[in-house]
Amino acid sequence: MQNLLKERGEPAYRADQLWQWIWQKKAGDFQEMTNISKALRSSLQQEFVLQRPAVVQKKESIDGTVKLLLGLNDGFFIETVIIPEKDYYTQCISTQVGCPMGCVFCSTGCMGFKRNLTPGEIASQVLVACRHLEDTGLDSTRLTNVVLMGMGEPLLNWDAVKKAMYMMTDSLGLGISRRRLTLSTVGVRDRLQEFGSSRLGMLAVSLHAPDQDLRRRLMPGAATWDIKDLVRALEQYPLAPRERITIEYVLLKDINDSPAQARALVRLLSRVKCKVNLLAYNPGEQEGYQPPQEKTILTFEEVLRSKGLTVTLRKSKGQDISAACGQLIADS
Repeated sequence: MQNLLKERGEPAYRADQLWQWIWQKKAGDFQEMTNISKALRSSLQQEFVLQRPAVVQKKESIDGTVKLLLGLNDGFFIETVIIPEKDYYTQCISTQVGCPMGCVFCSTGCMGFKRNLTPGEIASQVLVACRHLEDTGLDSTRLTNVVLMGMGEPLLNWDAVKKAMYMMTDSLGLGISRRRLTLSTVGVRDRLQEFGSSRLGMLAVSLHAPDQDLRRRLMPGAATWDIKDLVRALEQYPLAPRERITIEYVLLKDINDSPAQARALVRLLSRVKCKVNLLAYNPGEQEGYQPPQEKTILTFEEVLRSKGLTVTLRKSKGQDISAACGQLIADS
């Protein structure tokens, strides 16, 4: 933007104004930018388009969760989810069309990989969510938490994700606190360290198994990085004093939910500064998987807790509209 405006003989601060209008003030048209001259506004409008993904379909769950199907300008579709919490909203956003990791229990993995999203397509999902909240009479300023846990593996699109996260955390951009911005990954060698060094957000790692053999069967795209090597990298991951890595573990009936597997998970994570999010499997497009019974889930949780791990048993939201973790899928 600075180079673009410099070519037009504009002062450097004009780029800050333009940036602020697009992200912080959420302008949908150049003509809304009242502290920029009419001549410049007209010039920009002739050459550029402020384009957000289009809302193609809205679905609302009985628990208040909203899933938006978004159309991109090349005919592909993605999904994003707005999740109501006690006094704020969390948005789950996508980073790719589909996903190349092929996790066997994930509906998005069944789509395969179509393409990476651009930085603007990633960050502007937040603008779309804010507009939805405003249009429905809700307070968009309460959208304070964003998780990159939607469609795609963020670290396989790191260059675009890094720029999008900057747009989201910049004080003249969306202004989201890095402590409220979380990137979820299966673990991508080298990119994991780059993300840690960037300090752009918090880290969540999708583990879902306590050993390499089972993880390879459940998550074939993650098999190139041995689970023990991944955990060693997590032990060295840069964290501030009170920060922890979130370990995500989806419980699948009779597959990864036994007390013995819980004890193996404790041993695996014994030197990682982390907390564990347990989540019962959400049924999706794939067959052959079921959530465990509540007694099994509570037993697994108690094993982890008794060994000193911090554990959260996460309640799924939006299951009735296929908006819960692992259920996102969009066909073009």
